[in-house]
Amino acid sequence: MKNILIPTDFSENAWNAAKYAIALFKDEQCVFHLLNTYTPSIAHSRFMAASMNGSATDVIQHNSQKELEKLVASIKEIYNNPNHSFKTISSFSLLIDEVKELVAAENMDLVVMGTKGASGLEEVFMGSNTVRVIKSVKECPVLAIPQFFEFKKPSEIAFATDFNRFYTLSELQPLLDMANTFNATIRIVHVQYEIKALTEIQQFNLSMLRKYLREVEYYIHTVTELNSVSRTLEVFTNELDIHLLAMLHYQHSYMERMTREPVVKRLAFHTQIPLLVIPELGMGTYAKEKKESSFSFSD
Repeated sequence: MKNILIPTDFSENAWNAAKYAIALFKDEQCVFHLLNTYTPSIAHSRFMAASMNGSATDVIQHNSQKELEKLVASIKEIYNNPNHSFKTISSFSLLIDEVKELVAAENMDLVVMGTKGASGLEEVFMGSNTVRVIKSVKECPVLAIPQFFEFKKPSEIAFATDFNRFYTLSELQPLLDMANTFNATIRIVHVQYEIKALTEIQQFNLSMLRKYLREVEYYIHTVTELNSVSRTLEVFTNELDIHLLAMLHYQHSYMERMTREPVVKRLAFHTQIPLLVIPELGMGTYAKEKKESSFSFSD
């Protein structure tokens, strides 16, 4: 049984994310946790929020819960999937705080959020809720769905990496699960400023990656950076008709680099396909798995 968290503000892009998640897991037993947080515009901090008139808060809470119930009713009417059940959470809280709390309390397997298509990476990488969640949630992956993306079975998945970091099997498990579920091909894409031989560390990490992926079909693509990582990945995913882009989020990762790129370099990349961001494990688990891998490398 999977636990999927879907934050919603009842917008079109949030609805699209919900539709994607329901289609993605149509054959799996899932509990979808539909979350709406509300902090009135005058409440810019939790201290101001706490001082709001109680009756005003009650009205907003009632409306929030009513809209969540309507959302569940619409989903059941359209999809009527016996594999799926729904829980609603209406919370007078900041979105990030509530998401982090629910991920931990309900042992969420995935957070699915919509991204606005109109301004692309400006929305995704410039302080939007989606990126705040990506940066804050450490216990499970976050799947960002573009506003106008129509569901396609993810049979082609790109995994962007520079091979500079050792990936543990636990970190890669969400990617492997996705590939196995949909019989997908994984396209490992390595973006280089200039094409050059891999270092010894990169070669080792690539070898471990090959080992992890030995049960799935995969290919390795080394591409020259165009004018930015985001632009390079945008061209790559378009040319190979990729259905899902995955990457790990850690210090100096592609994901972090993309958030730091000048805006002018990001405008072309509008998250036209779903983006799966996998958080890195805690250092204790990381060190343990790396140590274990060194003894099993000859398998």
